[in-house]
Amino acid sequence: MTHATLHWKLVIDAADPHAQADFWAAALGYQVEDNSALVERLLGLKAVPVELTVDSHGRRAWRDLIAVRHPDDPVEEETGIGLGRRLLFQRVPEPKTVKNRLHLDLHAGAERRPDEVARLEGLGATALREVKEPGGEWVVMTDPEGNEFCVQ
Repeated sequence: MTHATLHWKLVIDAADPHAQADFWAAALGYQVEDNSALVERLLGLKAVPVELTVDSHGRRAWRDLIAVRHPDDPVEEETGIGLGRRLLFQRVPEPKTVKNRLHLDLHAGAERRPDEVARLEGLGATALREVKEPGGEWVVMTDPEGNEFCVQ
């Protein structure tokens, strides 16, 4: 019996989803999704209150959710939702308190790693430590909200 391939997205809890989306879009070369057509349609139908939205990048967006997507992946035109590689940031009330159980590894390569680490620090990331093991080398970093990721 064969099983159909599943579509997925990585969901990340955040205190400020829009700031996190901006950081990760810049870090990965992704695009912040434009869901304004869907938001405006639902506002026009009075299906949602305006308090659930914010102005982001000059367009109406959900206050508590925002995603970034790979620029080459398809998009559902009427909603602006990406149909491929995505990170979705959702607002949560509690702060991050423990080490992530899941993290991203960004593959820059040994020759580009120092420049990538510096670029990411310029975007608001923090380098925690350099790791050198027989299996490889990488830099452990955190994003602006303290979520760990590695640059290999």
